[in-house]
Amino acid sequence: MAALQVRPQLCWGGSGGGRRAAGGGKMAAARVRVLSVAAKGGKTPEVKRIEGVSEELNAIARQNIDFGTMRRRVRSAFIDTQQQLDHPLFKLAPSGIQMEERYEVNSRGLEIFCKSWFPPSSDDVGLKGCVFFCHGYGDTCTFFFEGIAKRIAAAGYGVFAMDYPGFGLSQGLHGYIPSFDKLVDGVIEHYAKVREKPLIKRLPHFLFGQSMGGAVALKIQLKQPDAWDGMILVAPMCKIAADVTPSNTVIKIASLLSIILPKAKLFPRQDLSELMFREPDKKKMAQFNVIAYDDKMRLRTGIELLKTTKDIESRVREVSAPLLVLHGSGDMVTDPQVSEFLYENASSSDKTLKLYEGGYHCILEGETDERIFQVLNDIISWLDVHSMLQSA
Repeated sequence: MAALQVRPQLCWGGSGGGRRAAGGGKMAAARVRVLSVAAKGGKTPEVKRIEGVSEELNAIARQNIDFGTMRRRVRSAFIDTQQQLDHPLFKLAPSGIQMEERYEVNSRGLEIFCKSWFPPSSDDVGLKGCVFFCHGYGDTCTFFFEGIAKRIAAAGYGVFAMDYPGFGLSQGLHGYIPSFDKLVDGVIEHYAKVREKPLIKRLPHFLFGQSMGGAVALKIQLKQPDAWDGMILVAPMCKIAADVTPSNTVIKIASLLSIILPKAKLFPRQDLSELMFREPDKKKMAQFNVIAYDDKMRLRTGIELLKTTKDIESRVREVSAPLLVLHGSGDMVTDPQVSEFLYENASSSDKTLKLYEGGYHCILEGETDERIFQVLNDIISWLDVHSMLQSA
């Protein structure tokens, strides 16, 4: 899979990165609750010991986070440490950004975590538009994206994000996608409510998807061809390369097994950090994403991702919204040639492709500070132009 190199686990985090955290933190109560679960016999996955971190935090980092309640507790224990990371998305984040976190129950009865970012209340510049984020496989909207969202909000935009069921702080079995179409429908359902808010209803609305989130954004646009004013896709998962596509026999067998053992973790696990982050120091910081899914991919999830990329590939000419595609030319997780395929075949009359020389998969998180801000500025510049066009 070019978008996943046909190894579905390769698409696991547009902005995510590693799995386990380091550092201190002030949430002692949360730690006690987490440790008490371990005492009751909770399963502990194999995780490398974090050097320079207390045994208490190492114990928290080793907890089974299959379910949303535990992921919330683990995140609480590390939230202060995350904010102190020596990464430009954290240390140079604009101040005064208005943020709101909340949980909402969707039509399937699942509690969904969602968050928003707005410019400082003292900012005299009115809102130019709104950005609706779709995160990558295994990821959450509460880690690296925090810094990205703050930078976009400071430029005059409302930014909205959610964790899909089974990911981040939302309810659901960790890393499990029983139906990609239902996942997409859930995102549409949630953002439809947000878009009706009086403050933002008449503003331009843009989708922003990273990695697997690019596939989510594309599926949303295919389901709602006239509803969005544009899409920003970073290293999107949208096509399977012919040279790495599994045989029909393999796909049939895997599909059958996914019916019998849908939640089984049968896809081999790979350490992708070397392929995702070009800067070694930033690769180390990815470990702080404590609630990212970094285990073997569940069987049904893998089959759903394969089906999704095939569907998008077959319908790519139906993509019609104004389009900005950004990709590192050295990306070995999602193939930059797939972004070229998307750019060349989408029917959008307004489309732009930007390839960043030598960039790895995480061009917004794992490159040099200069490159990270270059990509952010390219996104904001595109938003400024297209917000102005929609408002004219």
